[in-house]
Amino acid sequence: MTSKVDEALGYEQARDELIEVVRRLEAGGTTLEESLALWERGEELAKVCRRWLEGARARLDAALAEESQDEAGAKDTGSGSE
Repeated sequence: MTSKVDEALGYEQARDELIEVVRRLEAGGTTLEESLALWERGEELAKVCRRWLEGARARLDAALAEESQDEAGAKDTGSGSE
């Protein structure tokens, strides 16, 4: 479950921390317990990033849908004035 602190993270903050977690895991030299804690943190950060990206996609989709509706409305009103 994502904590309130994680929910307050911006996309860039979560992404940067996730990059650091991955770097540390790839470098090795950590105990099994540390590696598990890093992996769990990475999973939480990935969820935060995913939520931000899904929200951005929803906003883009809504803007594109609104633009399409505006264009369709302009064509409908434009053809009736001739």
